[in-house]
Amino acid sequence: MMRSIVRGCVAGAVGTTVLNVATFADMALRGRPSSQAPAQTVEKIAQGMGRPVPGSGDGRENRLSGLGGLSGIAVGVGTGVMVSLVCHAGLRLPWGLGGLATGALAMAATDLPMARLGVSDPAGWSATDWASDAVPHLMYGFATYGTLVEHGE
Repeated sequence: MMRSIVRGCVAGAVGTTVLNVATFADMALRGRPSSQAPAQTVEKIAQGMGRPVPGSGDGRENRLSGLGGLSGIAVGVGTGVMVSLVCHAGLRLPWGLGGLATGALAMAATDLPMARLGVSDPAGWSATDWASDAVPHLMYGFATYGTLVEHGE
């Protein structure tokens, strides 16, 4: 089981790197700003736990931005571990379907909390907004699942 957890961490890290490359490339090509949603989500979660992020001004904003990025890494690695454990338990899908399911799981793990906390409303997203979210998550899914399948999970 420990090997599956480690494989999941590695696969999730690979997928997260691919997702970040796709996202940053999109930002560079279209000249769009980075999303503030991860930082806003962290801020709402921290407030809800009674542990607001300390500081003020730029220092606080920078902390929130850093915590938002770290939360994305945690979701990516955690999703990799979950998928690895599911594979270890015997559920193995063909690469394409496994990659699609892994990407959808990661997308749900980020978008559902943001929607529930009122940070974002996917129902109001444009087609471009959906593509900007879905494409990197699908790339994450294929990279993560492919890494797991390639390395024996």
